[in-house]
Amino acid sequence: MLNITLPEYTPNRLAVKLTAAGERIVRSGHPWIFDESIEKINADGKAGDLAIIFSHSKNKAIGVGLYDPDSPIRIKMLHHGGGATVNSEFFLDKINRAYALRSELLQTDTNSYRLLFGENDGFPGFIADVYAKVLVVKLYSEIWMPYFDSIMQHLISVSGCETAVLRLSRKLQQPKEFDLNDGDVLYGTLKDDVVIFKEHGVTFSANVIHGHKTGYFLDHRHNRALVGHLSKGKTVLDVFAYAGGFSVHALANGAKEVTSLDISEQALEMAKENAKLNDYNGKHFTVAGDAFEIMHRQIHEQKRYDVVVIDPPSFAKSKKEISLARKKYTQLAQLGEKLTARGGMLVLASCSSRILAEEFFGIIETVLKSQPRRFKQFKKTRHDVDHPVTFPEGAYLKCGYYQFTD
Repeated sequence: MLNITLPEYTPNRLAVKLTAAGERIVRSGHPWIFDESIEKINADGKAGDLAIIFSHSKNKAIGVGLYDPDSPIRIKMLHHGGGATVNSEFFLDKINRAYALRSELLQTDTNSYRLLFGENDGFPGFIADVYAKVLVVKLYSEIWMPYFDSIMQHLISVSGCETAVLRLSRKLQQPKEFDLNDGDVLYGTLKDDVVIFKEHGVTFSANVIHGHKTGYFLDHRHNRALVGHLSKGKTVLDVFAYAGGFSVHALANGAKEVTSLDISEQALEMAKENAKLNDYNGKHFTVAGDAFEIMHRQIHEQKRYDVVVIDPPSFAKSKKEISLARKKYTQLAQLGEKLTARGGMLVLASCSSRILAEEFFGIIETVLKSQPRRFKQFKKTRHDVDHPVTFPEGAYLKCGYYQFTD
């Protein structure tokens, strides 16, 4: 049983007819139906009402979604290809399928993972992360309220977690009808806001009550592990280090010296604390300030590192920022090249979904080809296994590794 009692609400069933263009979108398997794609609806809907989607030309169901009157994405799809009975068993089947996709990851020395990745796992606007025995759910839409109790019961059962915490988007933290608050402990007890967990044998911490998102960024796990293996006996610069994900893996895998650079002193304190959770012999330095300015200064000081990791925040959160994002990625590639030592490795990542992977890698390679040093592409990566991608907008993460041969 959950620690809270949710108000009972039986969702209505809405019959929805789409435009011809809207029908093509549904038949393609895309999870979003925008308001302009709806030609006719039989009643006013509330958040979480079941929207039965009918074909444009025939009276035949082609999918089922959840109605959201407060979003331009008016219907978030749950099921494509005919009708479906949306009940407790329906959601349990989806959760079991999601868990099965993560089974390979859970065979490693890892007890932190994303169990539900929103639309990509059939749960639009719903994130579920696991840190050891603590399940952290983040909701971005009110559409889940009619089903929330049973979904939480299934998530707890499937994951085997002993505690469940709720995080709410800023929008849902505003005055609302349901009595839920950001940071509520929904199940079990939480002894400490900070939860200790492992990824590929390296220990980290997540503040599941006050931390960003659900407490930590799990999506770069595979890249952090690879950087760790590449860093043995090396000097490493971790730019936009945040809580030290790349830095700590490097230290734990025998790096000689690691410098964590971030604009937030608070984040760097977390990086130092995460490093202390592991055994290491290398030196760990932290530098607080603007990454572009400090990288320019280090180039002037003729600093060089064997491994340079640059993992910036999203530069293009809207269409109007795309041009500026391209310029910033170009600048970072230029700066990173100058800071990478002879024979060193430059690692650049992007989490801007509006900059597609092909364009991002093209920007980097254009920069590197314009300078006289020889290099080879070592590796390109996308999402880790617990962040599957099932529609174009669901892809955001890309990371390139470039080895200099001189």
